[in-house]
Amino acid sequence: MKSQAEKAQEFVELHRASDCFLIPNPWDKGSAKLLEHIGFKALATTGAGYAFSLGKSDLSISAKDMLSYLRSICDATSLPVSADLQNGFGHSPQEAAQTISETALTGIVGGSIEDASGISDTPIYDISLAKERIQAASEAAKALPFKFMLTARAENYLYGRPDVKDTIARLQAYQEAGADVLFAPGIQSIEDIKSIVSSIDRPLNIIMGFQGIQLDMATLQELGVRRVSVGGSLARAAYGALILAGKELLNEGTFSYANNAISGKELNAIFKS
Repeated sequence: MKSQAEKAQEFVELHRASDCFLIPNPWDKGSAKLLEHIGFKALATTGAGYAFSLGKSDLSISAKDMLSYLRSICDATSLPVSADLQNGFGHSPQEAAQTISETALTGIVGGSIEDASGISDTPIYDISLAKERIQAASEAAKALPFKFMLTARAENYLYGRPDVKDTIARLQAYQEAGADVLFAPGIQSIEDIKSIVSSIDRPLNIIMGFQGIQLDMATLQELGVRRVSVGGSLARAAYGALILAGKELLNEGTFSYANNAISGKELNAIFKS
């Protein structure tokens, strides 16, 4: 198994390469092993996918549960793992910094802190506080004995605020605060992507696999995107297939779903390796 420092360097190099790269999101140990097996170079955890695997809703996972999840994913793979750390499990800059320090002990080599507050009346932090939170997280990351790739997320588009100017201002502030990667999930147009890429000096992560804009990797690379993740969409695809199979069993009494299932023999061979 590679050391954490070795994985960290591999992750840095992926961001330095000229090609845009995919970083898919496993939701458990089995999906992490399978994604490594088919050839991906890095993985990112999904808070939503993990919550679904526990029969819970997104954003309902505690910091303690998240630690065990991150450790299980890192133990399952030799790939670099970046973590969805939500809002850092607290509102203050100090809590964001503590989350970076504590989760780094699980084996991850990167992680994201978002500016969504979890408060219904004020769903997005004021930009000044959001910047302070990223700065504190960045300082905690720099104190680690390896390069931790900190991603700063501007959540405007996910909370009914499709304001590209404010999103750009936030990403620029987070860049100044020390973020290594910038991320604005929910972007809805090529024009917005172009505007963001031309306004920042850090790699941009785009999320695909959701409703709305659907672009292929070649187009995203042409636009200047450096990293592409898929959030909880792989978990939702798996659970969608389960529901369809269950409905076939219940309503039709047939078993054609098994035609598309991976064989037990193949899974045994993958998980034994």
